This record gives sequence, structure tokens and C-alpha cells, in this order.
Amino acid sequence: MTIDHDHPNVQLLDRIIAAAEAGDASDLFDIYAEDALIWHNTDDRTQDVARNAKVLEAMDRFVTDRRYTDRRVTAFDGGAVQQHVLRGTRRSTGEQVALHACVVIAVQDGRITRLDEYFDSAEAARFAP
Repeated sequence: MTIDHDHPNVQLLDRIIAAAEAGDASDLFDIYAEDALIWHNTDDRTQDVARNAKVLEAMDRFVTDRRYTDRRVTAFDGGAVQQHVLRGTRRSTGEQVALHACVVIAVQDGRITRLDEYFDSAEAARFAP
């Protein structure tokens, strides 16, 4: 599947990936709407952008060489769905880790208003200390 990187909703996802790979969450505050919510299936809770930014930057302390592979994106008016694998290397052990995930975004006025993320908690635990 070819990803349409010219689609504005895909460009928002591209920017999130760039921030995550770099461990620099500063761009998130321009990607998300001010009152955006991020939800994860593993705890059925939402978090605001500031909390999500802290999590993204903390990941750099535990996992290096982060990269998104196997991306499949379907963009549509008002949002997009992306499946991907986040890969990296655990700093403490050198172990290669992978997190298979799916995100669904809602977009309004060029910014993400909500992101729902679905992933396996056991895989996600390998990205933590």
C-alpha cells in the first residue's frame, strides 16, 4: 500500500512519527488541538497532550533507535487510521523490541482533536524501564 504523504491528515501522523523517532515532543503542541485527548486501549483512560509529550520523551531513556515500520494508512475527511510497528532497542539489554499498534485520529481545522491507540500491553511493557 502506498501512503499518500500529501494528504494533510497523513502529514499530521508523519509529524508524530518524526517526533517519536527523535524523542522530541515539542511539535506535538502544534499537531494536536489545544484540548485534544489521547486514549489507550490498555487502560481505557485519556490523557492530554502535555502528558502524552512526557511519555514520548521518557521513552528515549529506555529505547533507542526508534523507527516505525510496516505503516499502512487510510486517510479520510475528518481523520485517518494507521497501522504500524514501532521498533527499537532496549538501552538496558540491547534487546530488539517491537510494538504492533493501530491509531485512529480525528482531525478538525488541521489539528488532531483525538487519537485512539490500540496495542498489546505485553509488547508495550518492553518499551518501559
